[in-house]
Amino acid sequence: MGVKATEVRKGQVIEKDGDLFAITDYEHKTPGNLRAIIQVKIKSLTTGATAQLRLGSNDMLEVAFLDRKKATYLYREGSGEYIFMDAETYDQFPLSEDLVGAQMGYVVENTNVEVTFHNGRALGVALPPSVVLTVKEAEPAVRGNTATNVKKDAVLETGITIKVPPHISPGDQVKVSTETGEFQGRVNG
Repeated sequence: MGVKATEVRKGQVIEKDGDLFAITDYEHKTPGNLRAIIQVKIKSLTTGATAQLRLGSNDMLEVAFLDRKKATYLYREGSGEYIFMDAETYDQFPLSEDLVGAQMGYVVENTNVEVTFHNGRALGVALPPSVVLTVKEAEPAVRGNTATNVKKDAVLETGITIKVPPHISPGDQVKVSTETGEFQGRVNG
């Protein structure tokens, strides 16, 4: 489906030269009394390469139709692929580490996520804004460090390391932002 360059927005996915690109930045410029220029930064969903497009206001872009399905993350194979199961059909399918590797540090086995598809091909995983994970390892708190905003490293159950306040200890459950990777708070119970 073709749309004008002025109608696309950050986050949309477009088709260009047989590849899919996510729009990562969008800027509409009108320099003086000249024609409007649209600067768009795009990122390839298959290779991860980034590029910039400079478009006129009447240029057309092809918006890709994406389908989101609920799926359950099952396990990681030795080859590095992550295995998911479709929540409706119970079909299992793999996603490569290139597509979802960085995000999977926030996902525990048997967690429900949304997987994005295009023409039957899985493209990536959509995570909630924050997740609750258990602290596996944390340095002991040092007396006297509570007056300042000192943080220490903590290893979570998925293997990622984040900065946490000194009062967090192994076994605590913490809320972590999936977008920034920052500690958001301790979860009671």
